[in-house]
Amino acid sequence: MKTAFVFPGQGSQSIGMMKGYADLPLMHETFSEAADILKQDLWILVNQGSAEDINSTINTQPIMLTAGVSVYRAWESLGGKKPDYLAGHSLAEYTALVVSGVLSFSDALRLVSYRAKIMQECVPEGVGGMAAIVGLDDDEVRAVCTEVMSNYEGMLLEPANFNSPGQVVIAGHKNAVQHAMELSKAKGAKLTVLLPMSIPSHCSLMKPAAEKMRQLLEKISFESPTIPILHNVDVQQHYEAASIREILAKQLYSPVRWTETIRAFVSAGVDHVVECGPGKVLTGLTKRIDGKLKSLSLTDSNTLKQTIDILK
Repeated sequence: MKTAFVFPGQGSQSIGMMKGYADLPLMHETFSEAADILKQDLWILVNQGSAEDINSTINTQPIMLTAGVSVYRAWESLGGKKPDYLAGHSLAEYTALVVSGVLSFSDALRLVSYRAKIMQECVPEGVGGMAAIVGLDDDEVRAVCTEVMSNYEGMLLEPANFNSPGQVVIAGHKNAVQHAMELSKAKGAKLTVLLPMSIPSHCSLMKPAAEKMRQLLEKISFESPTIPILHNVDVQQHYEAASIREILAKQLYSPVRWTETIRAFVSAGVDHVVECGPGKVLTGLTKRIDGKLKSLSLTDSNTLKQTIDILK
């Protein structure tokens, strides 16, 4: 039996998402640690804040990192089996890096907080957007983006997340995203959904932010991973600090190749994929990518304990 742990990123956040883990002390300890580092109480924000607050990139990124790390720490403390591989969706690649020992939790928090800040500054709120297109294949979505840009001068629009067959997220200028949603429906898309994102991740609009990110990454200490990580940009493992720094900078403006990531796990002999963090977004994607995989989610303390027993 081979297991891959995957960590959810932006888009999986919701008010009250940590309540199901509230009986696990490590959750509170990890959120308290984050509060000490960031001087912000993320636990209160997650449980008592508004949707607007937690959907703001500046808050979402440290929240999702802390959530994923806290769930994995609880997994370890209860005797959970060490996974064979890791991957994090977009932002959550930083969670995978913490779990694998590449980054300290404190350094990762500082990095994602800065990442959120420069991304938001790069494209002011309301200027950019992201949308999920369901029911068109990858090439059809690429063609939609090309057509929108050819019809609307000065607008940028690109595929941002290849999440599963028939589900691609696009990112760019908000007007371009909205035009693409209409065009996708006309071309047969089953569903188009504007995502609760205040910035257009994983598109060329983020290149200026990537240059700033490179500068901070150079100041942070990186260790070799203790668990192999498949990275979003190239679906490859990286072990050298310089290589990991570069892949994290490129990640800001490169698409997330999630379908390929899950298929790479299958090729490596993985038969169980565990979503480590609140929600079931990645579990749903795994099932659509390869229905033969056993997909499990650690959505609360009960499912966490059940999954430990299943994987023994």
